[in-house]
Amino acid sequence: MPIESYNPYTGRLLRRFRPFAWSKVERILAQSHRAAAAWRLSSFAERARLMRRAAALLRERADELARLMALEMGKPVVDGRAEAQKCALCCDYYAEHAEQFLADEEIKTEARHSFISHEPLGVVLAVMPWNFPFWQVVRFAAPALMAGNVGLLKHASNVPQCALALEKIFHDAGFPPATFRSLLIGSDLVGKLIEDDRVRAVTLTGSEPAGAQVAATAGAQIKKTVLELGGSDAFIVLADADLALAAKTAAQARMINAGQSCIAAKRFIVEKPVVKEFISQMKTHLLALRTGDPLLETTQYGPLARPDLADELTEQVNDSVQAGAKVELFGGQSAPGTALFRPMILSNVKPGQRAYHEELFGPVALVLEAKDSDDAIRLANDSRFGLGAAIWTRDVRRGEALARRIEAGAVFVNALVKSSPEMPFGGVKKSGYGRELSYLGIREFVNQKSVWVAPAPQAEGKKVE
Repeated sequence: MPIESYNPYTGRLLRRFRPFAWSKVERILAQSHRAAAAWRLSSFAERARLMRRAAALLRERADELARLMALEMGKPVVDGRAEAQKCALCCDYYAEHAEQFLADEEIKTEARHSFISHEPLGVVLAVMPWNFPFWQVVRFAAPALMAGNVGLLKHASNVPQCALALEKIFHDAGFPPATFRSLLIGSDLVGKLIEDDRVRAVTLTGSEPAGAQVAATAGAQIKKTVLELGGSDAFIVLADADLALAAKTAAQARMINAGQSCIAAKRFIVEKPVVKEFISQMKTHLLALRTGDPLLETTQYGPLARPDLADELTEQVNDSVQAGAKVELFGGQSAPGTALFRPMILSNVKPGQRAYHEELFGPVALVLEAKDSDDAIRLANDSRFGLGAAIWTRDVRRGEALARRIEAGAVFVNALVKSSPEMPFGGVKKSGYGRELSYLGIREFVNQKSVWVAPAPQAEGKKVE
């Protein structure tokens, strides 16, 4: 099947690409494997020089990249521009810190000299999603390349132009071409790539089923994986919270990328005394948001990335309402088979409903009523996901204490959950394992090698005074 790029706002076909045949994929893999042997010997200074150039190109081409995102997956150009800038920040961060993060660690033993070295693995395959088509890739590629690995990208099939634009940035920055390549392939060749001995590790950001399949294939080959999967993030609002700020941030948190974000807040767990007022204020903020053509500077949220995603979300909402959920804000899909989906709020969300158990990947806010803070934590943890969470309270110490009780990879107190180069990113439970970003992220795909040097032997018969 061809790999096709559609504009979700207009429904028009933009470009069609012929998928790479396995013979071409294998040729690229062979080149990458050979490049890995040379790239691992490059200095941190040389890698950093090229990575800073990549950062500069990301900034220079921010408008062009934002336009591509708007056309291929519906992200407003204002947000796309910010995504390109964030990618540049990540490149600069690892250019600055990689050598320090991967420096030998001296270990005191009975040896003359012992230490842990961090050495590259080789070819790392990245299977990446469409929702943040540059950021998702750069947060893998920047640390991987700075560590001395090389990258092969299998991007989502609806953003091929984004995949090729990112490849061009790394090549134009001066990286040897085989150190980063975008493979225009379907998911049918991913397993075959993982099974090839020249691929040393795999990272995937995507759905739970895709993660399970990649992990199973990699596990059979005894290969390291990092998985960043779905999330149904809890946004806890306690009765003593700054309700106006919490409600405003809640609307923003739910509408990140039109709600198509793993760490977008999805379950709003609100203490009973303030639940009605919270819904009222959040509704006001959601209704104020402007939709339209993603290419316009005034558009605040665009369509979902594909019509089938909107169809699936509509089905989840309808099934949940039939099971007892209450619609507090009517919105949703304008018509079956279209990608535009206006914000919705559902309350009375209970166990047994799809909205309670599943991730709703779009602008539907789920409000759950909590009796008290302990009940709020119980509801937050009553999910198979564990990616991010937020707690809103005027008592910061209480917020920190409650944050430690939440089963998630990240908890933000009185703030919007976000990713940044300095802090590790990833989840627990069905949200995946391993970490991206920070010093932990760059150490995921290295060989942590113990080196032990014996004491110098004492000359036989030598007199010791």
